[in-house]
Amino acid sequence: MNGKVFIVGAGPGDPGLITMRGLQCIRAADVIVYDRLVHPSLLKEAPAHAEHVYVGKEADHHTLDQESINELLAMHAMLGRNVVRLKGGDPFVFGRGGEEAVFLAERGICFEVVPGISSAIAVPAFAGIPITQRGVSSSFAVVTGHLCGKELPVDYAAMLRSVGTLVILMGVRSFPTIAGQLLDGAIDKSTPVAFIEQGTHESQRTLVTTLENAIRDSREVQPPAVIVIGHVVSLREQIEWFHEAARASTCR
Repeated sequence: MNGKVFIVGAGPGDPGLITMRGLQCIRAADVIVYDRLVHPSLLKEAPAHAEHVYVGKEADHHTLDQESINELLAMHAMLGRNVVRLKGGDPFVFGRGGEEAVFLAERGICFEVVPGISSAIAVPAFAGIPITQRGVSSSFAVVTGHLCGKELPVDYAAMLRSVGTLVILMGVRSFPTIAGQLLDGAIDKSTPVAFIEQGTHESQRTLVTTLENAIRDSREVQPPAVIVIGHVVSLREQIEWFHEAARASTCR
């Protein structure tokens, strides 16, 4: 009898942001197949017998390609095991969880999708940036800066004009190209831009600049980072809360 695959979103980094259902799945797992940005403390929640399989991907190095990961999930499930596919953020937001679900469905393997908190929302919030705000931004778009070549080209300028806030994931390396397109598309060069490194971790760092200076300033940014473009970035001056001064304040 086949086991079951749980495609679980681990959240944006802070282990306290995983959902209760996600934690239940980890605690009942026989095998955990996990990504690079999953917090190590979450693996400690697994049973002692559970096998841990690292399949993390970086820009220049993939431990396993996606096809091999798909096969790995199916193999363990067909051996009757409960498999947790633990992915950073939300598995269906640029996490390739949909591809894994299709692969399992085509083979008749039982699976469940457990949504996670996406870094596209959580990381700006931890930086004191609401991605929507009445009177400032009534909508937002989330886009990846890492295209595989099969998607249609993204018109970043048109997208930013149609929404109030643009959130870019996996876009540090491609940011000079993106910023160039925005400037060429007549986006105001004074538009605020925030780069948020290591979001929701204690090592989180936020760099705020303008579109005019963002290409230069992006050279100081180390991935993983979330990029936010739009006037909501200016609200950080009032809302910023996740820093040493706030932690030491009487708010605690």
